[in-house]
Amino acid sequence: MRESYLERRDQLTTYFDQTAAKAWQALTSSEPVNRIRRTVRAGRDDMRETLLGWLPEDLSGCTLLDAGCGTGALSIEAARRGAQVVGIDVAASLVEVARRRSADVPMKGSVEFRVGDMLADAPDEFDFAVAMDSLIHYEADDVIKAATELTRRARHCVAFTSAPWTPLLAAMHFTGRLLPHRAHRAPAIVPLRTERLMADIDAAVGASGWSATKTARVTSGFYISQAIGVYR
Repeated sequence: MRESYLERRDQLTTYFDQTAAKAWQALTSSEPVNRIRRTVRAGRDDMRETLLGWLPEDLSGCTLLDAGCGTGALSIEAARRGAQVVGIDVAASLVEVARRRSADVPMKGSVEFRVGDMLADAPDEFDFAVAMDSLIHYEADDVIKAATELTRRARHCVAFTSAPWTPLLAAMHFTGRLLPHRAHRAPAIVPLRTERLMADIDAAVGASGWSATKTARVTSGFYISQAIGVYR
């Protein structure tokens, strides 16, 4: 039986708040890291720029939800461009890093970081939502439900990333499901077929005037992620 959204969320909380907290802080900083992590860092930088590039350059007066904000890089950049940002993450240790890193950054807008669930603890309304690499651990049904809930609250755009289906990622996912669970191991990434996911999202939100109309893939060494933009 597949894990529920809440079970997987709790695994992510434990992993990012305890097991991988220091490694994630290093990865999202300018600290020296090994070659593999450098490719991941570069890929995440490219993906962040891709998602922000789908939003207006001037975000003054706009509200933005950063769902799964991690250490806050995307939130901070959006606030620099004028947005009123709420960044939410389940990992308290990463949110604390985000607050510390944002403290002395000059911003046209503002940013508030919260510890909590990216859906249950999010604002009721916002102009834009971005969920960068925070849904890649969930099954398709949960990704669709999350995208649907975000569009219910958003006015203009919901941009998120998924793990695109490739033979390699599919094999790794299958192998991971066969291995015994260990608390220190990262929760599995769930590869999804992009065209099918976009079609399923359209079916779920189309009646409300939304459509998944934009997509882009970023690949950098060990990092591979698919951006999907859902627009009204």
